[in-house]
Amino acid sequence: MKVSVHYFASLRDRAGCVSEDIEMADGVSLPALYAECCGRHGFDFPRERLRVAVDDTFVNWDHRLLDGAQVAFLPPVSGG
Repeated sequence: MKVSVHYFASLRDRAGCVSEDIEMADGVSLPALYAECCGRHGFDFPRERLRVAVDDTFVNWDHRLLDGAQVAFLPPVSGG
């Protein structure tokens, strides 16, 4: 299955891209997808500190992914 992964803030900076399409096995979990992204880009944020959205809706990490899903990983940000 293919999912579109979108990165924000420091994750976007670290990945060097705003988004990418990733091919994964059918039924992949969000934690496994994030682990794949960590391996590709060297992310060191623990997933417990991130928010995750699927198809523009915030979800829990146990949310089931479907082919064509748009996933966004959002790290905490500070404003000023």
